[in-house]
Amino acid sequence: MAYMLLIVEPRDQRAERSKEEGRRVYAQMLEFADGLRSRGTLLACESLTSDAEGVRVQKRDGARRLIDGPFAEAKEMVGGFFLLNCETREEALAIAADCPAAEWCTVEVRKTGPCYE
Repeated sequence: MAYMLLIVEPRDQRAERSKEEGRRVYAQMLEFADGLRSRGTLLACESLTSDAEGVRVQKRDGARRLIDGPFAEAKEMVGGFFLLNCETREEALAIAADCPAAEWCTVEVRKTGPCYE
């Protein structure tokens, strides 16, 4: 079964870190990904840039609307993700608990599946 770990972080957290601290935590995440890859659990992972560079797209009544970031109403942003192949929900939760980002962010665990269930 595929599970997505969403790394949900406070929007201002990155700006509060020094370059060295940012590189240190990023290296921890790369090491975590390498471990998952070597176990054969990792399907994909990426870090995402700040929501200040993001754009939200909506289409209502045929009209497209673009909303540039940062998104004032958002206190948090998705900073990255890991897509995993796990046998059970418990395995995905255990991996999330081992994720270094769980110490400074929230790791949201979601099973993939159709949106109508």
